[in-house]
Amino acid sequence: MNIATSNKPLTVAIQGIAGCFHDAAAREYFGTHPITPLECSTFDSLSLKVASGQADCGIMAIENTIAGPLLPCHELIVNNRLKIVGELKKRITHTIASLPDQQLDDIKCVLSHPMALMQCQEYLNSVDTPSWHAVEAFDTAGAAKMIADNCLKGHAAICPELAAELYGLQILADGIETNKHNFTRFLIIISGENEFIHPETTANKASVVFTLPHTGGALSKVLTILSFYDMNLTKIQSLPIIGREWEYRFYVDLTFDNLERYHTAIDATRPLMGDFIELGLYRECSTPPV
Repeated sequence: MNIATSNKPLTVAIQGIAGCFHDAAAREYFGTHPITPLECSTFDSLSLKVASGQADCGIMAIENTIAGPLLPCHELIVNNRLKIVGELKKRITHTIASLPDQQLDDIKCVLSHPMALMQCQEYLNSVDTPSWHAVEAFDTAGAAKMIADNCLKGHAAICPELAAELYGLQILADGIETNKHNFTRFLIIISGENEFIHPETTANKASVVFTLPHTGGALSKVLTILSFYDMNLTKIQSLPIIGREWEYRFYVDLTFDNLERYHTAIDATRPLMGDFIELGLYRECSTPPV
């Protein structure tokens, strides 16, 4: 399926429920093209939905500027033979929202995911409402839905703006996160044989994974060749291979100006590697302003 020539809505697997940050990222990435979110409770479920064809594609968080890389997601992409076809870097901002007839003075309980509560602790401490207490919820959008579904007065959710909009809540305050430089990088993933969106001709970024033999300077030699061909390493991450003691997979992101030169660089390094998988060729996304 080529989204450039089709108006058919895309089924996009997301981790979380409608209104979550994955949902917001998917809507931002696909812009005016209609999408239908397919809610998944875990990243494992998301990967299986994409691999089995139940979803046209998926959007998966892969790293965060505060929490760091989501290491299990790397393995899910490899083990399910998924392909990366795009990325989005999204600034994570939080709002506090309640039922429409509530004010800040009415709030007694604040619901959200524990990470969101932690990221907004400075705001929670600054509000002159000593009766507030925080309660952990499964996720941010779920907290908003719970308040809306149960008409919970005296409750507020820390959630994305999209969740407040979808579930009919009013925003009491926005931009309440302490760190304004909180960004998450999302990957657009498809099953290995799906070519519905694959901008290879305009690609300037690649994600690859490989193994190396137990020989002195093996990694250094590979990196030297990549450097010679002007490949810019934006990330390198190693993960142990289960069942193969002291052996590792290296996950590497590369950016480049010339696609042909990238292919030449990979051809030059292949004899030094063991297993090699090109996880995806795609366009690099810029970081949005604060």
